Amino acid sequence: MKHVLLVFVLLTSVYGFSQNENQSEISTFYFIRHAEKDTSDSNNKNPHLNNVGITRANNWNNIFKHIKFDKVYATDYHRTKETALPTATNNELEIVLYNPRAINGNEFKKRNTGKTVLVVGHSNTTPAFVNALLGEEKYKDIDHHNNSNLYIVTIINGEISDQMLTIN
Repeated sequence: MKHVLLVFVLLTSVYGFSQNENQSEISTFYFIRHAEKDTSDSNNKNPHLNNVGITRANNWNNIFKHIKFDKVYATDYHRTKETALPTATNNELEIVLYNPRAINGNEFKKRNTGKTVLVVGHSNTTPAFVNALLGEEKYKDIDHHNNSNLYIVTIINGEISDQMLTIN
């Protein structure tokens, strides 16, 4: 009987230990497009957010308020950084800049294993980044009038799942 009890305790301990280790292998990536930008000057290639965009950036922060992010990424444009800023500030994080033309999905996954990450991009780069993580061409470019898509990619022990939500 002692041996059965000992084996049970050992198996429970090992199972509990591996459960804790598996939890550290959960990576969650949230992808959004920048909020509405100021389009009053069609020659401005780097506009700031307009008032609607500022409100949306704050709304994203409110939506994400119960999520503890480890990193917040944005491209080096005013509109993406301004969209990311409320959430980065709420999580006491600096915004990490990334180049949307040099996305390596496998490298990004490896660098952010076990982390919860927000990525702010553009109508074409956000779906492309999600596709790079998924390893397939699942999502198309976002319509230019749509600033409300939220893509969530979760990786648990190498198994990838994804979903796309519209948050208005």
